[in-house]
Amino acid sequence: MKISYNWLKQFLQLDWEAEKTGELLTDLGLEVEGISNFESVKGGLDGVVVGHVLTCEKHPNADRLKLTTVDIGQQNPVQIVCGAPNVASGQKVPVATIGTTLYTNENEAWQIKKGKIRGEVSHGMICAEDELGLGKSHDGIMVLDEKLKPGTPCKDIFEIENDQVLEIGLTPNRSDAMSHFGVARDLKAGLEQQEITKELITPSTSTFSIDNRSLKFDVEVENNEVAPRYCGVTISNLLVQESPTWLKNRLKAIGLSPINNVVDITNYVLHELGQPLHAFDAAKVKGNKVVVKTLPKGTKFTTLDDVERELHEDDLMICDNEKPMCIAGVFGGKHSGVTADTTSIFLESAYFDAVSIRKTAKRHGLNTDASFRFERGIDIKTTEYALKRAALLIKEVAGGEITSDIVDLYPKKKDDFQVFLTFEKIYKLIGQEIPKDKIKSILSSLEIKVNNVTESGLGLTIPSYRTDVQREVDVIEEILRVYGYNNIDYKEKFTASIARTSKFENHKLQDVIGDLLASRGFYEIMTNSLVPNESYKEDSNVTMLNPLSTDLGVLRESMLFSGLTAIAHNQNRRKQNLRLFEFGKTYLKHNNGFQEDIHLSLFVTGNQFENNWSVLNTPSGFYYLKGISEAILRRIGVQGYQQVETKEALLTEGITFEKDGKTIVSLGIANKSFVNKLGIKSEVLFADFNWDLLQSFAASNSISYQEIPKFPEVNRDFALLLDEKIQFKDLHDIAFKTERKFLKKVNLFDVYTGKNLPAGKKSYAVSFTLLDTSKTLTDKQIDKIMSKLQNAYVEQLGAELR
Repeated sequence: MKISYNWLKQFLQLDWEAEKTGELLTDLGLEVEGISNFESVKGGLDGVVVGHVLTCEKHPNADRLKLTTVDIGQQNPVQIVCGAPNVASGQKVPVATIGTTLYTNENEAWQIKKGKIRGEVSHGMICAEDELGLGKSHDGIMVLDEKLKPGTPCKDIFEIENDQVLEIGLTPNRSDAMSHFGVARDLKAGLEQQEITKELITPSTSTFSIDNRSLKFDVEVENNEVAPRYCGVTISNLLVQESPTWLKNRLKAIGLSPINNVVDITNYVLHELGQPLHAFDAAKVKGNKVVVKTLPKGTKFTTLDDVERELHEDDLMICDNEKPMCIAGVFGGKHSGVTADTTSIFLESAYFDAVSIRKTAKRHGLNTDASFRFERGIDIKTTEYALKRAALLIKEVAGGEITSDIVDLYPKKKDDFQVFLTFEKIYKLIGQEIPKDKIKSILSSLEIKVNNVTESGLGLTIPSYRTDVQREVDVIEEILRVYGYNNIDYKEKFTASIARTSKFENHKLQDVIGDLLASRGFYEIMTNSLVPNESYKEDSNVTMLNPLSTDLGVLRESMLFSGLTAIAHNQNRRKQNLRLFEFGKTYLKHNNGFQEDIHLSLFVTGNQFENNWSVLNTPSGFYYLKGISEAILRRIGVQGYQQVETKEALLTEGITFEKDGKTIVSLGIANKSFVNKLGIKSEVLFADFNWDLLQSFAASNSISYQEIPKFPEVNRDFALLLDEKIQFKDLHDIAFKTERKFLKKVNLFDVYTGKNLPAGKKSYAVSFTLLDTSKTLTDKQIDKIMSKLQNAYVEQLGAELR
């Protein structure tokens, strides 16, 4: 939220620097995240002075240029080449002198320099209003008051405002501070604790009066639960035009674009007092009647942004006798707003239910200044006061007359909240005893009324604008933030207890595997669990009832799409070689309810190594990912799993590791249809671990160890001619079934297909590691084992020894 410091000083006469005020606001809980400078005219017209055109003649070398001599208050006049059609001798004009920096409409800076134009020297520039940032006209140069003295700085002539803007990171509970007056009110309380007393200047509405009753409107509220208070008044014979400079400067300082004087006043009062307002063109309100109600589901309504929307049956609408005019508290309608032709308005100020407005705004994907405040709760007692304040300001800037009584429908008065505050609770939560007089002083500065005082505590009435203070602990928090967190003493010695936890707890196990992957060159990512609606089209989708946006309305069923999005984002920024991992959750819907699972996902694409003179481009292949996956299982201690071909639709080809009939991990090449959809041109390898299952396996495993063998291993090789359909897994399993005692390892170290081999055949080079832990194996024993293995391959696979 942006707060103009000049605007803030209208409520508190401060002579502090903005930085000091920002520090105090931060201590009070209104964290000032930054302070920026605002100039109503970029550059502040520094270097621009009043010039008197002494002579104006045709340029000798250009038909459309004029050669002028201009008195700019210096000893000698200067020569300036000017192309404006309206320049003439005798005029007083703004002149940008040499060295002056001007700004384009896109805020690009450019500097005035001495130069030659078609052979004639030019010492500056006579400016149009758009070149100075004083308007939009470029029809000709500005002609100033002839009484002005040459050399007078133009910043002394025009209403140029320099301001400082405080960016406050407002927490959602502090709806009371969503205005300049609210911030000033909090600042006053902070100043009083520093024994600085400042009067809080409240804008007066004492001059409000009814000029006549020539334009009466009937107002009807059908549901007082969602619209507990509704106020309105008519203003006639006004003139809609551009706002005065002071009003435009106030709005521009906080990032708003001025529209017209009536709309600008409604925005001004909203940011001044925190009360949203809306002005309807009275001529467009059929039957001079306003009805606050809901409409049937599916009713069409076009909002100010020219978008036709379908209404929900719970959307509260402001209607006339025939049609809807505005989504209450959220957004106005296209056909009832104030335009340049408007001469009379119905001005609305209301209090709407926060939950109703929040749901409506979310349904339609709208986030406006009005809905932002209504959603968090405004002060119901400010409704009529803000209406009067806005009506008086509209009369000031647009003229007109107040032509009706104020309609104020407030059938059920809202009482201020009552709280009993115990001193013991204060001391217990804060951890330090604060003097009772100090507590009362703080409460008084916060406009919290003390009704009664007892030995044990205080009976309090909370002001209506503090919608977030409804419990005893809330009041204690208010006392603490104003007293100052920095004023609470702390002990030199801290005591803490250390909880004994299992090393297999989820976060610890994730840290172990995270470190392992990071050491292998992987980067951890954290992606959104919400994905676009079109990502899944199945009945198992878990859809959001109240989505954050129309693009993110479904909880992911797989980690794949989130990772692919991250890969696409990186590749679009020229990062091609990627190794990523993520711990995250997936969501499914079943007949019996919902399922939430934790997964570890790996994503690999591009080359295994960065380009290097000593390393050729080596794509990160399937076996690289498989090796990483097996390393993870080894690190956790998972053994005895089986490898089968995957049936995952997310993978074009791959394998699955299973144990006890349950899938531990599926890995392989991501389905190209999903990859291509995101514009990823390279192959993506994907591994998906069932983390919940891995965690249970890790907790149930015990550590085993054995003595290092004293006797040497023996390696023997086979070159086997096999059918193409036979896999290494077949060789591996047969070998260990044939020789269980001395065979320790089987490894495939070469595969050959092509010339000099029969059709449908391939050659596998396989090594076997043999070991007897009690003695050295003899050649006779080794030959016998290898013979058994050869016979097994011949009989079971039809293998031939090459």
